[in-house]
Amino acid sequence: MDAIELSLFASRMEAVCEEMGAVLQRAALSPNIRDRLDFSCAVFDAEGALCAQAAHIPVHLGSMAYAMGDIVGARDWREGDVLILNDPFLGGTHLPDVTLVSPVFVAGHCTGFVANRAHHADIGCESPGSMPVSRRLEEEGLVIAPTLVVDAGEPVSETFEGIIGATRSPHQSRGDFAAQLSANRVGVQRLAELVSRMGAGQYEDGLTALNGYARRLAGDTLAGIPDGDYSFTDWLDDDGAGNRDLPVRVRIRSRGAHVTVDFEGSAAQTEGNVNCPLSVTAAAVIYVFRCLMPDTTPACAGSFADIELQVPEGCMLNARRPAAVAAGNVETSGRVVDAVMGALARALPDQLAAASHGSMNNLAMGALEAPLWDYYETMGGGMGAGAEGGGLDAVQTHMTNTLNTPVEVLEMNFPLRVHRYCIRRGSGGQGLRRGGDGIVRELEFLRETSVTLLTERRRHAPWGLAGGADGTRGENHLDGKVLPPKIQLRAQPGQRLTIASAGGGGWKPAQ
Repeated sequence: MDAIELSLFASRMEAVCEEMGAVLQRAALSPNIRDRLDFSCAVFDAEGALCAQAAHIPVHLGSMAYAMGDIVGARDWREGDVLILNDPFLGGTHLPDVTLVSPVFVAGHCTGFVANRAHHADIGCESPGSMPVSRRLEEEGLVIAPTLVVDAGEPVSETFEGIIGATRSPHQSRGDFAAQLSANRVGVQRLAELVSRMGAGQYEDGLTALNGYARRLAGDTLAGIPDGDYSFTDWLDDDGAGNRDLPVRVRIRSRGAHVTVDFEGSAAQTEGNVNCPLSVTAAAVIYVFRCLMPDTTPACAGSFADIELQVPEGCMLNARRPAAVAAGNVETSGRVVDAVMGALARALPDQLAAASHGSMNNLAMGALEAPLWDYYETMGGGMGAGAEGGGLDAVQTHMTNTLNTPVEVLEMNFPLRVHRYCIRRGSGGQGLRRGGDGIVRELEFLRETSVTLLTERRRHAPWGLAGGADGTRGENHLDGKVLPPKIQLRAQPGQRLTIASAGGGGWKPAQ
């Protein structure tokens, strides 16, 4: 392929993912998928290597890219199959993220796979929102091992109904799963059309060229990191089970166009739910290096072929079953990003930014008595500043890029009233380049509500870079009383919950 043909091929592959995402968003029923866009779509080759992805959720896509080879290699596929899974130790991330995988057959031959992953606010957990302050995986909801939900085109009703029956809102869950099935159906159709039009041989040549091009671009980026060893340690506030100040230690060894990212010395697997399956840690590492690469780098396996990961088994970043992992996906992944960026900043001080707000500020809530409801959202904060500019205010950063839930949607669908939703002025770290400010969100409960908070950067502030000041730490309050970073509670009608997210770190001292 020449340069133009390769560019067109890459765009066509990405378009498959974009159309899948459009179908999923427009067909879903839950605000979490329909309004917040908490989902991701991707295309893989016949061996499970990443071929293309849309610009959806980094923690979803990186983890799928890392784990898909094992998933697709574990069974004999037939045309019309759809596999469902959420088991974090068998290819998932945490239980609310449910993945559907479909093979693409052309002329009787499997030429690849399409997959989508969407966050379900209810996956059968006793705690509304399915994001509890848990200590074992089974406390977090229904664990779905890789299972066919459609077998050679025939729905497996008992599997599908069993999953939906475990939720509080079967109607909404049924609609969201139908949307995921529809997204895969469109993806299968579009990819099959592309392969048929090109011919299987030319399609395979296109994938080879795409991965080769991505690897060359990535190699140029990696070679631009001066040879050496670069270390950094960052800290999680706590695990929700009484263990505080958990280290995330990384050493990056750069040798030419190859890097090794070693997490030896990070905290051991812990009692609370900040543990990660290895796929989540890999997603965070891949994301950081992808940020250094040119925008034109294709999102395929070639882009991370020369990044080696070393994570001791049984540590917090490569946990063993039955570790609780609900917050590992959403909180620990962000701290991995911060640690890797901190290490790389020692090699490339003008190419990295200070730490951002460092938490998805997870809020899960709902009713324990009829009428039942579940809701989950993540909240933005301040972005870290860098040499090229100050940090943005009130944005999602790094491992998620979901939208906020509009106030109107929140108040129309749930017994909640929003009293404040504003920028937390002055929370960004001072410096020649200022860190971005966080946000303040204040909710009043109109009914008795079960509430779970999984938040970070309440003890350890987002660090500044090159002498810039740290960002202001986040805070959680109920009627003015300070709450710990991770807590489950029952809020009574009239009580108000306030979440103030952290600001980003500043860059260089102010002049």
